[in-house]
Amino acid sequence: MTLKRAILALLTIFAIARIGFSLNDSFSQPQIQSRLELYQTNLVLHVAEFKTSPQDEFDLNSAVSSIVGDDPYSAASKQYQKVLEESQASRDIFISQLKQLDSSIVSVDGNNQFEGNTVQKGQLQQQIVEMEKLINELDLKRGILAAVQNQTSQAIDIWDNQINRIDNPQNTYVKTALLLEQLWQNKPLDADAKSIITNNLDSWFRYQALAQFDRVNNLTDDLARLQAKEIEIATGSVAKLAFISAFPIFGGIFGTGLLIFLMIQRLLKKEESIIATNSNVNWSTPWDWEITWQVMIVGFFFVAQIALPLLLGILNINPVNSSLRVKSLYVFGTYLTMAIGGISVLYFSIKSFRPLPKDWFKFKITGNWILWGFGGYLVALPLVLLVSLINQQIWHGQGGSNPLLFLALQAQDRVALMIFFVTSSIAAPVFEEIMFRGFLLPSLTRYISVKSAIVISAFIFAIAHLSLSEVLPLATLGMVLGFVYTRSRNLLAPMLLHSLWNSGTLLSLFVLGSSAG
Repeated sequence: MTLKRAILALLTIFAIARIGFSLNDSFSQPQIQSRLELYQTNLVLHVAEFKTSPQDEFDLNSAVSSIVGDDPYSAASKQYQKVLEESQASRDIFISQLKQLDSSIVSVDGNNQFEGNTVQKGQLQQQIVEMEKLINELDLKRGILAAVQNQTSQAIDIWDNQINRIDNPQNTYVKTALLLEQLWQNKPLDADAKSIITNNLDSWFRYQALAQFDRVNNLTDDLARLQAKEIEIATGSVAKLAFISAFPIFGGIFGTGLLIFLMIQRLLKKEESIIATNSNVNWSTPWDWEITWQVMIVGFFFVAQIALPLLLGILNINPVNSSLRVKSLYVFGTYLTMAIGGISVLYFSIKSFRPLPKDWFKFKITGNWILWGFGGYLVALPLVLLVSLINQQIWHGQGGSNPLLFLALQAQDRVALMIFFVTSSIAAPVFEEIMFRGFLLPSLTRYISVKSAIVISAFIFAIAHLSLSEVLPLATLGMVLGFVYTRSRNLLAPMLLHSLWNSGTLLSLFVLGSSAG
């Protein structure tokens, strides 16, 4: 074995170990999907308050009722109960992991020496705190949902259990739960109680608690103003809910129709069909497997998973307590650094093989790449949605998600949102498509068929995102991206598809996040 191969083998071991640890850590992490479902539930609850004037020519009340369902409060209660159970399961897993870490103590010369990773212990403790916080928020809201459905005794039981579990009168959640109990027992409260409710509840739940406060304290004018404001919020929420609900439905319908059309055409026209274009045409690859191995291990996994974290650690750059704008700039800066590093490794690895054969890294402005990009996006919608539904049944809300999604969900700041957009909808499609579709997929066709190269490169692409729950959906998306590239032979096509996908996700997160206030 040459020195170069020995180094590559060592880096491969480090990269695989790092990826394995990351995937293992994501196993007990909650998915963002659960949080998104709660945000959408809150949007439905707002819309449930929507009312039109009897004088309006077109009565929207019936249309809104068809959107939110016959009993939105009961449906919301079930959704919150589901997320509560998932959160409790995550918390229990973290506690178990922490106990195992604490028990890894050996005695040497009569002195106890802790062998566990202190960084991992701190992360687990933080995760437990976050899960406890979420569970407490869910309990407050579950109680309000029960109270609104005239299940007052059940609501008080929920809040009583929360108070007894925390057992700390100074705790924010305890104070809020006590106030909610008193409100739904029709006990008048002072203005300080109103301030606590305003600060510790959000969205529709804040409205319901404040409305109960006004009713109990006979503040009819305040109640009228509050209800008028909620109607205004509900009116705006109708459009948001329509967008969130209609976009995937209509996109999925068009995509399914397009997919059926392409399949029928494939059966009828066979090799002359659209999807058969370039289906069996391999790339002429001048380098061997070692160059491919080198680019992916050094240029992607080593740079992203080892070198960059090490550099950030040395520079002591950690924006965990910073503002959302700073976090968005951090994400953009680290991604740009990773992209520059990865593409530099790619460039110097294949520099000696220039000029490259036909179809390598082709960026052709003319041609039908826009049709391939949009068409691929429409086809990806129903496929990824179907796989995601199956995936939810496998992971039950666990398996982790891309941290960028959680940040984007909070991005109601336009500057932060724009930075996230540049990162996810421009930088990510360009870099990832160059690496996975532009380089890896064609390189694999030197040894395997185009179909196999599409599948393998798609799964490597999915695993590179380091979340177990995202492997199947992202692999499905990766296959569509690979299919579009192999047929169009133009990197602009999968880049467009990738950008549309990330942009749609980002826009949906922004709309949902805007309903949380």
